[in-house]
Amino acid sequence: MEAERNYARFYALLDKLPGADKETLVYQFTNGRTSHLHLMDECEYRSMCDEMQRVAGYDERREKYRREMRKKRSAVLHQMQLLGIDTADWNKVDGFCRDKRIAGKVFRELDGNELYLLLKKLRAIRRKRETDKN
Repeated sequence: MEAERNYARFYALLDKLPGADKETLVYQFTNGRTSHLHLMDECEYRSMCDEMQRVAGYDERREKYRREMRKKRSAVLHQMQLLGIDTADWNKVDGFCRDKRIAGKVFRELDGNELYLLLKKLRAIRRKRETDKN
């Protein structure tokens, strides 16, 4: 008699993969032999779960990167607002960023490091303006 298999790993990984469905995955990893999870061989099941884990990890890294970029963009836009730039108008934001002394390219093309450097630059500009007022 075959031992009971626990499918918790599979279903936990399936929850992390939006758009994936059980039948398609099983069918793919059994080379079309079956679409039923309980009919998979142990090596097919392990291979499928390992691949799902690899893909799910990629999605998590991509989501982390997206959150970090959003946070950096928000911080830069906030500093621009404090400098009096209308951040509701993307043409004004891009015009400001396009200046060679600021970033030299439009806002949406800035990568994480460039956003970090721009944030430092904007804070320095604000500090200078505040000290000049006093």
